[in-house]
Amino acid sequence: MKYEILINGTTRDVEFDPARMEFAIDGRKLAADTAQISPGVFSILLDGRSFVVTVEEDGDALLVRTAEREFHVKIFDPRSWQRARAGRIELEGRQQVTAPMPGKIVRVLAAAGQTVESGQGLLVIEAMKMQNEIRSPKSGTVERLAQEGQTVNAGEVLAVVV
Repeated sequence: MKYEILINGTTRDVEFDPARMEFAIDGRKLAADTAQISPGVFSILLDGRSFVVTVEEDGDALLVRTAEREFHVKIFDPRSWQRARAGRIELEGRQQVTAPMPGKIVRVLAAAGQTVESGQGLLVIEAMKMQNEIRSPKSGTVERLAQEGQTVNAGEVLAVVV
């Protein structure tokens, strides 16, 4: 997974391989092991050095503290544009909305031909007994939409908004 992280005003490109617990920060590889000690407190082994780190929410960022230093951290995940940037940036052109996970369509909130706004709910998908509202990535007209009761696989097209 790739992230852009702003640490005390400096932007870093971070890649994380959860299977190997390896990080690459600006291309430099690091091995890491983490354990949560209590809520907001972590024990981190990073390239053979041990740290106890506390993490607190600080508005839309994080305040990360070690025994020696304090960091203001903001994480930009390119996959989370809908949550982080809804209303500020809107996609253009024909957009296909895909299923984030396998599940079943339990409710349809829009109809084909209907005009929708960016962030407006299109349908609700149920997976692992949890319901997730799937929203429109842009303002436009719904060209195609999955049907209620339909079983879908991860990555399957649920809707098209033009």
